Amino acid sequence: MDDPEQQRPASTSGRRIGIAVLVVVCLAVAGLLLTLVVPGDDPETTADPDDGAYETSCVKIPELRTIDDLQTIVDTIRGGPELQGGDVGADLELQDGRRIWLVGDTLRSEEFDGQRFVRNSMLLISPGCARTVLPEDNGAVIPDRADGVGYWPMSVGRVQRGDVDVVGVGVQRVRSTGGPNTTEFENLGPAIAVFHVERGGTPQLVEVKDLGPDDPSRTRPTWGAAVAVDDDWVYLYGTANPETEGVFGYSLRVARVRIDDIRDQRRWRYWDGSRWQRDPDSAQELIAAQGGVSQTLSVFEQDGSWYAVSKQDEFLGRNLVIWKAPSPTGPFTVASTAATIPSDAATGQLRYMPLAHPALLPEHGSVVVSYSRNNTDVGKVARNPFLYRPEFLRVDLP
Repeated sequence: MDDPEQQRPASTSGRRIGIAVLVVVCLAVAGLLLTLVVPGDDPETTADPDDGAYETSCVKIPELRTIDDLQTIVDTIRGGPELQGGDVGADLELQDGRRIWLVGDTLRSEEFDGQRFVRNSMLLISPGCARTVLPEDNGAVIPDRADGVGYWPMSVGRVQRGDVDVVGVGVQRVRSTGGPNTTEFENLGPAIAVFHVERGGTPQLVEVKDLGPDDPSRTRPTWGAAVAVDDDWVYLYGTANPETEGVFGYSLRVARVRIDDIRDQRRWRYWDGSRWQRDPDSAQELIAAQGGVSQTLSVFEQDGSWYAVSKQDEFLGRNLVIWKAPSPTGPFTVASTAATIPSDAATGQLRYMPLAHPALLPEHGSVVVSYSRNNTDVGKVARNPFLYRPEFLRVDLP
């Protein structure tokens, strides 16, 4: 039965070894995660942190003022042995002015005393200095499950509690499906990791909480592939692929929930094209899978319009496309091709998963976008980690 409160329309896996570092996540996502990681009296988020994590020595970096500065850091600074290259991550500013970065699949050098490849890692950035946060065993900062399932960071947010920042990291669960030297994987669903960071201190992991059962099917919507916040509504976008031959893109759907109710999926409502319904199977496609978005994308609002930014048709597509809509429920229509970012079968170069960063170096009428770079030759990437880092560009909004 429908919820009368929610009837009105809103107003206003494949291959991956990852690439790069340093992706800014929209403040809206931070708002969502604050709700997830600070649920009042929930004892799971008040556990004592593990004090075993530590920081490496400083790697000197220049001041970040422009996109060119950011690209220079990515393209020229090798970093310490604990972080040579990595996949897309997220960042936020702590209360003491330091910036925390979560990095996905991370490549480490042969000299590193520990795992050479981990599903996630963490950087602490202060003026002129970058340090890596490592757990006591020098593994992933968010450890794999006992069955080998790892966690890729997607978004991050924090809430201040006196001299402590409670940092929540939105992650997706991934399981390798190939051999030890392959990059095949499947996505099993989302999870939340919580860190405590004392002023001037090292982030310490408190807990990791899986959300929902493991389910590798690409036909089920992966809710949270993009997230946006409008007033006290949280919009959670889900992507799905029909697993039909010749269809490489993902469809897009949307659910919403009040911020205070986000932990209770029974409160979620799904847009069916005319109203919000309780049944997730009623969710209407806002963008079809044929010619559709990537599995992970960005959706955000600027100046009263809503934008979806993604690579059309996932890995096998060529175009970085912007879809535009009058509201978070659509209708989303292709508004512009912002850039051409094809992968190259001859050289093995991969370009994928563009993400928009409205909070990074903002300028009216445009947005900063990053896309991931990588190579199908794992040995080539190991010899030259700079192949495994992102590209940043500014694109005009239609």
